[in-house]
Parts: sequence; C-alpha cells; structure tokens
Amino acid sequence: MAGCQGKKACFLTGRPGTGKTTIIREVVRSAGKRAGGFFTQEVRVAGVRTGFRIVTLDGKETVLADKGMRSPHRVGSYGVNVLGLEEVGVPAIREAIRKCDIVVIDEIGKMELSSEFFKEAVMDALKSGKKVTGTIMSAPNPFADQIKRRDDVTVVTVERRNSALAAGFLAEWLEYEPRRELEGG
Repeated sequence: MAGCQGKKACFLTGRPGTGKTTIIREVVRSAGKRAGGFFTQEVRVAGVRTGFRIVTLDGKETVLADKGMRSPHRVGSYGVNVLGLEEVGVPAIREAIRKCDIVVIDEIGKMELSSEFFKEAVMDALKSGKKVTGTIMSAPNPFADQIKRRDDVTVVTVERRNSALAAGFLAEWLEYEPRRELEGG
C-alpha cells in the first residue's frame, strides 16, 4: 500500500462499512488546517437504510438520495436529488477551493456523478493546488477511473484490517508541507 506523499489528492476507496468516511472525518478534524467540502451520511429509519444526505463541513445539509424519492436519476432503489447536490454539495466544494487548505469530497460515487456540475467542481478542486481528499467508488466508471489514473492522485484501498495504516497515510499527507527553496540560494 503506497502513501500519498507528493500528490495533490489522496482518495480512499473500498467496500462499504470499512470506515473510509470515519477515517477522513477524524484525520481532517485533527489536522489543524482549514477544511471545507462535504461528507455523505446514511439515513436510517428503525435501523434500515432509507437514503443518504450531504452534510457540509460548515453545517449545511440536504437529502442526496432516498428510496421514496421520485427522480429521473436513480441508483438502485434510490432516487437521487441532483438539485440538492448542486445547491449544497457543489457550492461547498467551490467555497473550500476559495477559502480552505483542504477540500473534502465524500464521495465521488454513482449518485454524485449524476451531476455535470459536480464533475466540474471535482475537476476544479483537482486543478486548484489545494489538497483534496475524500472517497471514490471502487467499481469501474469512466469519470472515476479518469481521476484514479491521474499522476497527481493516490488512491488508498481501505479494508478493516488496514484502516489504521490508511489513516496514518492520510494524516502524514495532510501534515506534510514541502520545504520552499530559499530565494537566491
């Protein structure tokens, strides 16, 4: 498993329930740097997952997907709220690019990829010079695969047995500041 040093972006991937989002949330919180963007959280009713919501690092939230939602955009049994993503998630990415040290995008997955505005914001984040972290789908997808192949991106696969190692790679990468060459030296 390779670390993230020397890269602009470090994404976590892996099966659901391996702790990817928890790792990012805890490492970003402890990094002591300004972070913005969003996390995706499950919505459960009586212990049953009924959907997902987007929660920005500055406290805004909206429904991303719900089993009962009518939408032309569907992933499995979920209707996807593309407008909500574009009104809450995309602006959170753009604000983080402008004002923060770290841009958090949790996640680059099938639901989020229903939005062209989301894809543009992801590419803008990767071009911004800011550190970008988040989660990315492991299944093949043309857009996600394009990101995973970039020379300035590292993708770390998280499994239950290596979650501490993945957290260490991410923490080390977020703390790393390249030394600037002295002028005239």
